[in-house]
Amino acid sequence: MQMLHRQPGWRFSAYLVQPLPKPHNLLKPYLRKATESSQTLAMKSIEEADVGILCYISQLPGFRGVLKQRYSDFIVNEVDSDGSVVHLTSLDAPPEDDENKMETTDHSFKSYTSEIESFKSLAGQCNAELLKAFLDQIISGVEDVSPLVLCPDADKSHRTEMHKFFKEKFKFLVTDTVDGPDASTKCIRVRLNSGNNQKRGRNSRKRKDRSDKPFDSRGSDDWSEHVGKFLRFHLYKENKDTQEALQLIGKMLGIQQRSFGFAGTKDKRSVSTQRVTVFKQHASRLAALNERLIGIKVGDFGHVNEELLLGQLSGNRFTVTLRGVVADSEDIIKASVISLGKNGFINYFGLQRFGSGSVPTQIVGAALLRGEWKEAVNMILDAREGERDSIRQAREYYRESDDIEGTLRQLPRYLVAERAILQCLKKCPGNYLQALKGIPRTLRMMYVHSYQSYLWNHAASVRVQKYGTTQVVLGDLVYCKGKDIERSSEALSSSGYEDGSCNEIDHCSIQEEILPEERDSVSVKAVNAEDLAAGTYTIDDVVLPLPGSSRVIYPANDVAEVYHNLASKDNVNLIESVHNVKEFSITCMSGGYRRVFQKPLDFEWEMIRYTDGNIPLAETDLDIISKSKHELTKEDILTNQDKDETLLTEREGKNDEGGIKAQLALKLSFTLPASCYATMAIRELLKTSTSVAFHKTLNA
Repeated sequence: MQMLHRQPGWRFSAYLVQPLPKPHNLLKPYLRKATESSQTLAMKSIEEADVGILCYISQLPGFRGVLKQRYSDFIVNEVDSDGSVVHLTSLDAPPEDDENKMETTDHSFKSYTSEIESFKSLAGQCNAELLKAFLDQIISGVEDVSPLVLCPDADKSHRTEMHKFFKEKFKFLVTDTVDGPDASTKCIRVRLNSGNNQKRGRNSRKRKDRSDKPFDSRGSDDWSEHVGKFLRFHLYKENKDTQEALQLIGKMLGIQQRSFGFAGTKDKRSVSTQRVTVFKQHASRLAALNERLIGIKVGDFGHVNEELLLGQLSGNRFTVTLRGVVADSEDIIKASVISLGKNGFINYFGLQRFGSGSVPTQIVGAALLRGEWKEAVNMILDAREGERDSIRQAREYYRESDDIEGTLRQLPRYLVAERAILQCLKKCPGNYLQALKGIPRTLRMMYVHSYQSYLWNHAASVRVQKYGTTQVVLGDLVYCKGKDIERSSEALSSSGYEDGSCNEIDHCSIQEEILPEERDSVSVKAVNAEDLAAGTYTIDDVVLPLPGSSRVIYPANDVAEVYHNLASKDNVNLIESVHNVKEFSITCMSGGYRRVFQKPLDFEWEMIRYTDGNIPLAETDLDIISKSKHELTKEDILTNQDKDETLLTEREGKNDEGGIKAQLALKLSFTLPASCYATMAIRELLKTSTSVAFHKTLNA
């Protein structure tokens, strides 16, 4: 049974006739003890109450539903700056001009038997066979030959001899050194030099010059002047985070990960599609990877003049399927969904913002704001609850032995912050501030930004508890309208930063959490009696600040006290910095404003009966492409659907009459601005925690 209700911009369906219960104004207090500071939370797993996620808009009862039982139950499609939803529609590379294609040079017509024999005596049988297969691809005219990575070699002098060999014998190839499978080994990578006639020696482009660029500028040399210098493509991925997917693609292309530009990271446990740019890479090279990539696809290629930057999107389109839905009645489910569409949800920063470990990122952020560099380093390196035994053992090994080299050999490479800290401490023992600065900027700024979010969440809960969710009150902060905009703009222009250098703070490092409209340059004001009498502002206009520079203003009521009281318990001063490291200083951070209440846009929902938990209930972009390729007829589709609904798994069993025991799912589709969390919308429905640990218990 399927009941479909489409509510773009909230449109009621005629099917539902039950009146919506009135939303409540004052919510039950679920605040933690007032004396408990964020520092005391470091030894236990993070929960919603720990980060200020405490209230709901509606007082309707919740119901049971499993979030992300399958990663395909959480589909995310980026919405670009023009408001268009990004989809993967084609995997094929567009036809390229002849001038863009790889030219075949004289090396394609020569046999290299003697050179391979010489290489065999230098590098061994295995490497010689790899090189021969690599050369055979080039000679046969294959357009996109993937780089060759030779066997691991721990001997630096031997690697130097091999580099010299290639330079003398294979002038059309270039070599470099990449990391091996473990910390003690390196591998030589061999690539076809697309710019044979150009000298690419050590002095042609220094490493220092390349590292200063925001992207890897070592793109193809045979690039047409008639197209943009960046290739834009749509990245589709399943159960992988954005960085992981791009790292793999970069490795296969033989380019650095920073070659890629993107507007925002997407959830790992999901199916997502987003835009990506890369500097001067041919579409045919990327399209050829589709046959080798698992859980990743690329397509919809085009050329643009500018690289994508973090924050250059308007939002995300979500398709979320809640499985195993159980409620006292279906009327409760319907009423809850209607309430979500009409009244929205409290726009909390979700648990993802605060990390998944037992040491939440906001606690590290508070230590950084206090200038406690060693404590912050220890928090990042210490063992934590819920990690794999091998990682926990590596952390404990370092704590007991202080053996940096031995710890690095044990830590996996995806623990970027930990490895960066240890590498810096190896070079500069005891310099904990420098070690923290060794963490990539985007990652290290995550800690202090999460502390901003921590304060904001608590302030939002107090605002809801004291003043409800339906009316603007005296002292609320709102986005300015009409003449207020002009007056507020004049006030903002007359008040500057205490230190002009703070203008250089990188907004993009926030990773799409603070939108341009939410930064501290946006016009806001405190509601006065005249505004209340005129009814100028509504509850949808209410915002709360993210603490930062002196330009950020606070509500003109007692909600403002929440920020300073909570920060003081963490020994954090929001008015002045206790140290001179600007990037870890609250007064030099980019503050901003965030809407307290958010409504889902273009909201659609349906209830679905299903009998097999392994059958997807929502189509991904790749499903649609596959269906079109197979040219399924309408009858084929209906037959498959009927088959799906009759499948029986042992876990689901049968009902008393011997038939199949069907389960209920709720599928929701909606769009949210880039700074909003879909999990917080789901929380408003279920009235339960959105933590991964909790939903694992439901799925057990």
